[in-house]
Amino acid sequence: MAFPQHFLDELIARSDIVDVVGGYVNLQQKAGSYWGCCPFHNEKTPSFHVLPDKQFYHCFGCHKGGGVINFIMDIENLSYPDAVRFLAKRAGMDVPEDDRDNSGQLRKRILALNREAARFYYDLLQREEGAAVRAYLDKRQIRKATAVRFGMGAAPDSWDTLLREMTGRGYTKTELISAGLAVQNQSGRIYDKFRNRLMLPVIDVRGDVIGFTSRVLDKSEPKYLNTPETMVFSKRRIIYAINLARKTKRPNLILCEGNLDVVTLHQAGFDNAVATMGTALTQEHLRLLSRYTHELVLCFDNDTAGQQATQRALELLNNTEFTVKVLHLPNRMESGVPKKQDADDFIKNFGAEAFENLLNGSEGGMDFTLARVAGKYDLRMDEQKVAYAEEISGELAKLHNAVEREIYTARAAQAAGLTAEALGLEVKRAIRRRAFAEKKQRERRELNPAVSLQPQERGLRYENLRSAMAEEGVIRLLLQDPGLFRDGAAVEPEDFSSPLLRRIYERLRQDMEDGYTPSVARLTGDLTAQEMNHLTAIAQKPESAANGAQALRDYAAVIRQEKEKRDGSGEDPLAAAVHTFKQKKGYGGKRND
Repeated sequence: MAFPQHFLDELIARSDIVDVVGGYVNLQQKAGSYWGCCPFHNEKTPSFHVLPDKQFYHCFGCHKGGGVINFIMDIENLSYPDAVRFLAKRAGMDVPEDDRDNSGQLRKRILALNREAARFYYDLLQREEGAAVRAYLDKRQIRKATAVRFGMGAAPDSWDTLLREMTGRGYTKTELISAGLAVQNQSGRIYDKFRNRLMLPVIDVRGDVIGFTSRVLDKSEPKYLNTPETMVFSKRRIIYAINLARKTKRPNLILCEGNLDVVTLHQAGFDNAVATMGTALTQEHLRLLSRYTHELVLCFDNDTAGQQATQRALELLNNTEFTVKVLHLPNRMESGVPKKQDADDFIKNFGAEAFENLLNGSEGGMDFTLARVAGKYDLRMDEQKVAYAEEISGELAKLHNAVEREIYTARAAQAAGLTAEALGLEVKRAIRRRAFAEKKQRERRELNPAVSLQPQERGLRYENLRSAMAEEGVIRLLLQDPGLFRDGAAVEPEDFSSPLLRRIYERLRQDMEDGYTPSVARLTGDLTAQEMNHLTAIAQKPESAANGAQALRDYAAVIRQEKEKRDGSGEDPLAAAVHTFKQKKGYGGKRND
């Protein structure tokens, strides 16, 4: 959607980027700008930079960047129009809507449709059609008050009950398919996606019903069925029951595997339980969770799949701001045979107090890893001890904190009957191997300047590196001191070699000529996320204001020289750029002209 520029300018002016970002990231002021740990990737050392004077942000770790609208798009997983609406609501501004904005209208319709479908399923649960689901809830020992709190419903055992009801309320079949509530087979027949199932609406932190998860009532497959990916439902970004758990008074969140595990835990008084939607933990999940807690308790099933899921989660959480614990669910004995169990089983078999005791005694993430690795080896045998030491030293080498590493090295050594000193030597070797591998990787990058100077995104790579470096400089100067360009164009857009940089330069020049101050934030609607990331990477590079006029002349001269070479048949610009870079870095060597 094309919003009026005057509206966007006022919106950006009212949405100070430090205030907005500060609502999600703990920012610390340093020398006129702000730094914090990036909300878009794991880190403990802040590399996320917010520049209040220029009203944009850039992460030196994951390279994300942009203005305040870009930030809301990324952090809230919203489209450009919806991010604008989000900020407008925050600023108390009315949004000038455009009837041509089909995507925005469809999103509204899907959310409204989901809400009405949730109410319809809920009502059916109370009626005769919901008898089978009510019986299933009784069997699972889920009380009515709990079912109401989670908005549970019943999908009837029929092909088109929801379809007929929702089309009767004015929704189209296309909208039902777009919402993931109906499917169309190869012959063109459209029917309900959810049939004869317990329905659980998935509600986000804003209270919107963004989709559904469901459970079959018998032993048929699939046991669990979720809404497919839609414009409002993306499993890698959704935490089930976060709308309820974010209000907990407990100091942490319990991350479970299954939705019904979450329901049972809430019913037992553990209102801090949440779950992913049948997917492995992702960076997007962590970003959402970090808004409400810095301590996670992993409570996955105690079968092999659950143990593997726990280990994957620990690897993702390693060296993040989260404190991580693992709640180990013991096997239960059934006729003298140990049986695996999940949180739902444990609560029903042993009660809430026993679970509370497990929760209080949950082990740290590294303790879980030590036990997992030790369980793979017969530590009574010497060759098995050697293999164990090699694997565990690699895990211990991942710990950045030296004290923490020493503590766990001692525990790992004790488990295998080794001395802490001997295992400590193996850990040091593992650390050196990691450092050596990282050093070689850095050297390869540094010895290939053509790669190190190129944009991160392959699709944005420069054909003429020397010209592009000068073009970047011109853009930096235009953002820094537009007055340098008021006496006429030092360089024309058509002289640029990079289509992206040409487009950015043209837009910034146009803004200046129209009386606006050129800025990164004003380009949000014109650039893709990758293009904006690259622009902020360019803009944050140092550029001296004191010698701006001379720098502009030098940049313009390079751009024109390279333009003449392209128009004629001059020297290969990439080879010249690499040679110049190597000379500046002191790599030496003579050119073979």
